[in-house]
Amino acid sequence: MKPIWIVDDDASIRWVLEKALARESLETRSFANAREALTAFETDTPQVLVSDIRMPGESGIDLLQAVKARHPGLPVIIITAFSDLDSAVSSFQGGAFDYLAKPFDIDKAVALIRRALEESLREASVEALPAETPEILGHAPAMQEVFRAIGRLSQSNVTVLITGESGTGKELVARALHKHSPRAQQPFIALNTAAIPKDLLESELFGHERGAFTGAQAMRRGRFEQAEDGTLFLDEIGDMPFDLQTRLLRVLSDGHFYRVGGHQPVKANVRVIAATHQNLEQRVRDGLFREDLYHRLNVIRLRLPSLRERSDDIPILTRHFLVQSAHQLGVEPKRMSEQAMRFLSGLELPGNVRQLENLCNWITVMAPGQTVEIKDLPRDLTQGQAGTSANPVPLSDGMVGAGALPVAGAGGIVMQVAAQAPASPDGWIDLLELQAAGMLSAGQMDVMDILGRQFESALIRTALKHTHGRKNDAAMRLGIGRNTITRKIVELGIDGAREE
Repeated sequence: MKPIWIVDDDASIRWVLEKALARESLETRSFANAREALTAFETDTPQVLVSDIRMPGESGIDLLQAVKARHPGLPVIIITAFSDLDSAVSSFQGGAFDYLAKPFDIDKAVALIRRALEESLREASVEALPAETPEILGHAPAMQEVFRAIGRLSQSNVTVLITGESGTGKELVARALHKHSPRAQQPFIALNTAAIPKDLLESELFGHERGAFTGAQAMRRGRFEQAEDGTLFLDEIGDMPFDLQTRLLRVLSDGHFYRVGGHQPVKANVRVIAATHQNLEQRVRDGLFREDLYHRLNVIRLRLPSLRERSDDIPILTRHFLVQSAHQLGVEPKRMSEQAMRFLSGLELPGNVRQLENLCNWITVMAPGQTVEIKDLPRDLTQGQAGTSANPVPLSDGMVGAGALPVAGAGGIVMQVAAQAPASPDGWIDLLELQAAGMLSAGQMDVMDILGRQFESALIRTALKHTHGRKNDAAMRLGIGRNTITRKIVELGIDGAREE
């Protein structure tokens, strides 16, 4: 570990800090001014830098700016006087880790330096991670079996059936099977059979001829043709309509198919990888899935473990998703404290890896500091209620807090905010901006309409509470007309209003 550098023109302060840190077995190096420290930076770097703010020559702010330009991850603690708090604010704006106000308690100073030291060591461990992330992360024995299976299948064109709970990464494994196969240079085409209406699915799979149905103004190649010589990944195969199962079986049996409305057979040279979270054997018994198609698909079965079965992988997955999320938002990655990481590793996450990724997106947007503690996690998780609610609590009533949960939706992650504590009068706009940022980064559509309706609902319901449900009085308080508030109450589904 590198030493802690102390920069102060006051020799007595340097001496006190040196002795206190030596008692903690922490190595130090001292400088009387910023110029000496900057010269030392040309050949060496500290683990933590502690600097006075006012010194002859360059100030501590000047030193902070120069250091942050070259070493953005280095924690810098600024020493300032109580009468110089404006400079303390400037130090935070410049990226300081924290500040010490003179006269300071030496034990508190050492505790602060230790926190900065832990932050610096965490930063170093993040930088030590390999620059190129593997396509699939996992060290747990259950995942090693999956990797071995991918390796054994690397030179094969055999059909594979991937099973496992939702959110376990079935498409990632399918892509890895393709990437390490003889067809790697050819297309990989993915289709979720449960996401496409039955009437369109046949055309999606096999294409159609011009005039085959109303609106078919040109011939269209289906996914089988698009995947020619490559791999076709059919996700949620258990939800495929029964009559289409017959057509798929025919392609797997003889390698030919007909476009919708076509009369000439089309040859298909495609490797099929299918996936499902359902029990196909039970669906066969229930008459919902063809037994002959099941046996055609089930040549090689690859079962993906749930996150419960590979909890040892939660730390590495969490770090990866935090870095990924921070990169998408253009911010510094958050880091989990040891206690928070242990807590997270002990949770049962029914949404598996997908839920963990959503949680990391929430942490990146909503957690207050760079180092995330247990108290910074969504309230429902810390109360032992892992999972998500089917009925999001809107951003309303001026109530926001750590109870926000990421919910996987059609548009990505929808930020769900649970009522916890009243927002400060000056901070609600910042919280609204965070809410909007989370929704926008997740690809949510109609953000203005969603948040606007929640905002109006919150104002009207709060006004009605203050007026004991009297609409006229509430409208007057809000500065809107009686007809307007009546219409809004109906549109927004607000209860508790009454006539005068």
